[in-house]
Amino acid sequence: MSVNHANASWEGDLKSGSGHIKTDRGSLDTPFTFSSRFEGAPGIGPEDLVAAAISGCFSMALSNELDGRGNTATRVDTRSTVTLGPDPAGGFHISSIDLEVRASVPGIDDAAFQDAAEATRTGCPIAKLYAGTTINLDAQLVS
Repeated sequence: MSVNHANASWEGDLKSGSGHIKTDRGSLDTPFTFSSRFEGAPGIGPEDLVAAAISGCFSMALSNELDGRGNTATRVDTRSTVTLGPDPAGGFHISSIDLEVRASVPGIDDAAFQDAAEATRTGCPIAKLYAGTTINLDAQLVS
Protein backbone atom coordinates (compact mmCIF):
# COMPACT_ATOMS: atom_id res chain seq x y z
CA MET A 1 0.00 0.00 0.00
CA SER A 2 1.22 3.47 -0.83
CA VAL A 3 0.55 6.32 1.57
CA ASN A 4 1.40 9.81 0.38
CA HIS A 5 1.27 13.20 2.06
CA ALA A 6 1.19 16.79 0.88
CA ASN A 7 0.56 20.13 2.51
CA ALA A 8 -0.89 23.30 1.09
CA SER A 9 -1.18 26.72 2.68
CA TRP A 10 -2.80 29.96 1.55
CA GLU A 11 -2.17 33.48 2.84
CA GLY A 12 -4.34 36.49 2.09
CA ASP A 13 -7.50 36.91 0.10
CA LEU A 14 -8.37 34.86 -2.97
CA LYS A 15 -7.26 37.24 -5.72
CA SER A 16 -4.14 38.83 -4.24
CA GLY A 17 -3.07 36.11 -1.82
CA SER A 18 -0.69 33.27 -2.50
CA GLY A 19 -0.23 29.67 -1.56
CA HIS A 20 2.37 26.96 -1.36
CA ILE A 21 2.10 23.24 -2.10
CA LYS A 22 4.70 20.74 -0.89
CA THR A 23 4.90 16.96 -0.84
CA ASP A 24 6.55 15.16 2.05
CA ARG A 25 8.85 13.28 -0.34
CA GLY A 26 10.23 16.61 -1.52
CA SER A 27 9.57 16.12 -5.22
CA LEU A 28 7.11 19.02 -5.30
CA ASP A 29 7.65 22.29 -3.49
CA THR A 30 6.04 25.19 -5.32
CA PRO A 31 4.03 28.38 -4.87
CA PHE A 32 0.68 29.01 -6.54
CA THR A 33 -1.60 32.01 -6.98
CA PHE A 34 -5.06 32.91 -8.21
CA SER A 35 -3.47 34.00 -11.50
CA SER A 36 -1.58 30.74 -11.99
CA ARG A 37 -4.74 28.75 -11.31
CA PHE A 38 -7.41 30.74 -13.13
CA GLU A 39 -5.76 33.21 -15.51
CA GLY A 40 -3.01 31.25 -17.28
CA ALA A 41 -0.14 33.02 -15.53
CA PRO A 42 3.13 31.11 -15.17
CA GLY A 43 3.16 28.73 -12.28
CA ILE A 44 1.00 25.88 -11.09
CA GLY A 45 -2.48 25.28 -9.76
CA PRO A 46 -4.20 22.28 -8.19
CA GLU A 47 -5.69 21.25 -11.53
CA ASP A 48 -2.18 20.98 -13.00
CA LEU A 49 -1.51 18.40 -10.32
CA VAL A 50 -4.71 16.54 -11.25
CA ALA A 51 -3.62 16.56 -14.90
CA ALA A 52 -0.17 15.25 -14.00
CA ALA A 53 -1.63 12.61 -11.69
CA ILE A 54 -4.11 11.21 -14.18
CA SER A 55 -1.56 11.26 -17.03
CA GLY A 56 0.97 9.31 -15.00
CA CYS A 57 -1.59 6.93 -13.57
CA PHE A 58 -3.17 6.25 -16.96
CA SER A 59 0.15 5.55 -18.68
CA MET A 60 1.17 3.10 -15.95
CA ALA A 61 -2.27 1.47 -15.72
CA LEU A 62 -2.57 1.02 -19.50
CA SER A 63 0.88 -0.55 -19.62
CA ASN A 64 -0.22 -2.96 -16.88
CA GLU A 65 -3.55 -3.69 -18.60
CA LEU A 66 -1.81 -4.44 -21.89
CA ASP A 67 0.81 -6.62 -20.20
CA GLY A 68 -1.95 -8.58 -18.45
CA ARG A 69 -3.42 -9.28 -21.89
CA GLY A 70 -0.09 -10.51 -23.24
CA ASN A 71 0.95 -7.34 -25.06
CA THR A 72 3.88 -5.38 -23.65
CA ALA A 73 3.92 -1.71 -24.60
CA THR A 74 7.27 -0.24 -25.54
CA ARG A 75 5.94 3.25 -24.75
CA VAL A 76 2.73 4.89 -23.55
CA ASP A 77 2.41 8.69 -23.68
CA THR A 78 -0.63 10.34 -22.11
CA ARG A 79 -1.49 14.03 -22.28
CA SER A 80 -4.40 15.18 -20.18
CA THR A 81 -6.46 18.33 -20.29
CA VAL A 82 -8.35 19.11 -17.08
CA THR A 83 -11.11 21.69 -17.46
CA LEU A 84 -12.17 23.67 -14.40
CA GLY A 85 -15.44 25.50 -14.83
CA PRO A 86 -18.46 26.87 -13.01
CA ASP A 87 -20.51 24.30 -11.10
CA PRO A 88 -24.26 24.64 -11.71
CA ALA A 89 -24.72 24.07 -7.96
CA GLY A 90 -22.35 26.97 -7.21
CA GLY A 91 -18.62 27.45 -7.11
CA PHE A 92 -16.37 25.52 -9.49
CA HIS A 93 -15.79 21.91 -10.43
CA ILE A 94 -13.71 19.83 -12.80
CA SER A 95 -16.16 19.55 -15.68
CA SER A 96 -14.14 17.27 -17.93
CA ILE A 97 -10.86 15.47 -18.41
CA ASP A 98 -9.57 14.73 -21.89
CA LEU A 99 -6.94 12.03 -22.30
CA GLU A 100 -4.85 11.85 -25.46
CA VAL A 101 -2.94 8.57 -25.48
CA ARG A 102 -0.33 7.47 -27.98
CA ALA A 103 1.14 4.03 -27.47
CA SER A 104 3.56 1.74 -29.22
CA VAL A 105 2.47 -1.85 -28.62
CA PRO A 106 4.01 -4.46 -30.92
CA GLY A 107 1.70 -7.25 -32.11
CA ILE A 108 -1.66 -5.80 -31.04
CA ASP A 109 -4.54 -4.83 -33.30
CA ASP A 110 -6.47 -1.62 -32.85
CA ALA A 111 -9.64 -3.26 -31.48
CA ALA A 112 -7.72 -5.02 -28.70
CA PHE A 113 -5.81 -1.82 -27.95
CA GLN A 114 -9.01 0.24 -27.77
CA ASP A 115 -10.56 -2.36 -25.44
CA ALA A 116 -7.55 -2.16 -23.10
CA ALA A 117 -7.56 1.65 -23.22
CA GLU A 118 -11.26 1.80 -22.38
CA ALA A 119 -10.79 -0.62 -19.48
CA THR A 120 -8.04 1.65 -18.21
CA ARG A 121 -10.17 4.79 -18.61
CA THR A 122 -12.57 3.46 -15.99
CA GLY A 123 -10.07 1.39 -13.97
CA CYS A 124 -7.11 3.73 -13.40
CA PRO A 125 -7.08 4.65 -9.67
CA ILE A 126 -6.91 8.40 -10.31
CA ALA A 127 -9.71 8.20 -12.91
CA LYS A 128 -11.84 6.43 -10.30
CA LEU A 129 -11.57 9.56 -8.15
CA TYR A 130 -13.34 11.45 -10.93
CA ALA A 131 -16.03 8.84 -11.69
CA GLY A 132 -18.72 11.56 -11.83
CA THR A 133 -16.69 13.61 -14.31
CA THR A 134 -16.69 13.14 -18.06
CA ILE A 135 -13.40 11.52 -19.04
CA ASN A 136 -12.93 11.57 -22.81
CA LEU A 137 -10.40 9.24 -24.40
CA ASP A 138 -8.54 9.55 -27.70
CA ALA A 139 -6.25 6.51 -27.86
CA GLN A 140 -4.11 5.70 -30.88
CA LEU A 141 -1.47 3.17 -31.70
CA VAL A 142 1.75 4.59 -33.10
CA SER A 143 4.87 3.00 -34.50
